[in-house]
Amino acid sequence: MAVAVITGASKGLGRALAAALAQRGWDLVLGARTADVLKESAEHAARYGTRVVAVPGDVTDAGHRGELVAAAGRLGGLDLLVNNASALGAEPLVRLEALTPAGLRAALETNAVAPLGLVQEALPLLRASRTGTVVAVSSDAATTAYETWGGYGASKAALDQLAAVLAVEEPDLRVWSVDPGDMQTDLYAAAVPEDDDPRPSPESVVPAFLRLLEERPASGRYVAPSLLETR
Repeated sequence: MAVAVITGASKGLGRALAAALAQRGWDLVLGARTADVLKESAEHAARYGTRVVAVPGDVTDAGHRGELVAAAGRLGGLDLLVNNASALGAEPLVRLEALTPAGLRAALETNAVAPLGLVQEALPLLRASRTGTVVAVSSDAATTAYETWGGYGASKAALDQLAAVLAVEEPDLRVWSVDPGDMQTDLYAAAVPEDDDPRPSPESVVPAFLRLLEERPASGRYVAPSLLETR
């Protein structure tokens, strides 16, 4: 049975992807900071009959990262690591002139430093898998300059670069940086609370991630809407 670890799995894209993988028979280790919300998301995924382990904690904590990987090991290994947990650095977002160094550090810690730490912890299990895969959930803010998105975008650009280098250093793994596109999530609502325009649900984006897992293209950066358009 394939095993996946998903961070930021209590809601949004993480919750939607967990349910979709469980429906396809994956065993899951789910991490997030809010224990009660994570527990409900784990129960939601477990209704498909697979093993689902909820590990509450902050991905910036090395002990928590170790618990996630240890839980995967107890399920039999690790085939897929999804670095989905994200932090904005300021809520709502602000221009760079107002972004505090502490805010930028918080975004970098969650969006780039912690994913690297989790990859390092997970590498032995990923290398042992015949289909070892790392997914870094990115953003178009990593490649495009949007006013007020500077700190968050810089942290996601750093994540993209880490993923690209990991792919070179670990050629036997698949390493995909995936921009999911616009979604209606709590993270976006916190970033730009005055923007109430309708956006796609996280569930509508999940098929792009499933396509990557099914077709296993070369390591690289992918944009979910483009994957959905060319299906």
